[in-house]
Amino acid sequence: MEFRYKRLCRLGMNVHKQAGGAFLILSVRGGNVFKDRVDAGRRLAGKLVPYSEGEGIVLAIPRGGVVVGYEIARRLGYLMDLIIPRKIGSPHNSEVAIGAVTQDGTCIVDHRLVNLLGVTRTELEEKKNDEVREIKRRMNLNGAGRMLRRFQGGQLILVDDGVATGHTMLAALRTARNYQPEELIVAVPVAPRDTLETLKKEADRVVCLLVPECFYAVGQYYEEFDQVEDFEVGEILRELQEQGV
Repeated sequence: MEFRYKRLCRLGMNVHKQAGGAFLILSVRGGNVFKDRVDAGRRLAGKLVPYSEGEGIVLAIPRGGVVVGYEIARRLGYLMDLIIPRKIGSPHNSEVAIGAVTQDGTCIVDHRLVNLLGVTRTELEEKKNDEVREIKRRMNLNGAGRMLRRFQGGQLILVDDGVATGHTMLAALRTARNYQPEELIVAVPVAPRDTLETLKKEADRVVCLLVPECFYAVGQYYEEFDQVEDFEVGEILRELQEQGV
């Protein structure tokens, strides 16, 4: 029990020991490096300025990545569009991610986990198709994809408010690579080291502000990490269009 208590503390949690050996996790510590997604986006934009080539598209991953991406697009003077990867949940427990898929059907599968859970090829295909339908619904809702379809060269910068396992970002990277950008960049405020090493194999450049040794969750590093709603995503996209960005 003592070992588990110390391990939870190292993961950055405020833990209270209760009678009978149970633990109550009161909160997650992380230093709150970023005030909110706007702050993270502005700081990330500053790091990207030296790599800007004057022409490109910021591809934001909804929903939180849209707020971060907005600040980057404004600072660099780039267009912004959405790329929408979705995790593929196990048929037996949707909270267990067995892969990820994007709007064009590009799919990342954790074959080890699929085999371990006994997920059949038919079940996997059905779950993938369900997620692609949901992606297309969300894209139609926000008029997403128009900028990317007109892309004719330059940089593509994939942005999220942070990554954990990196499955959805990896799927997004492989879709973005199909558009043959001159440079493909991943830009995130925070990520664990092992995930970044995986992403570096797929991207031309990875820009990350914070690489914690003990990573628990993306929200751990934000003072404010409220859920971003669909209508907020639509408002941001419309504002960028009105500004001509």
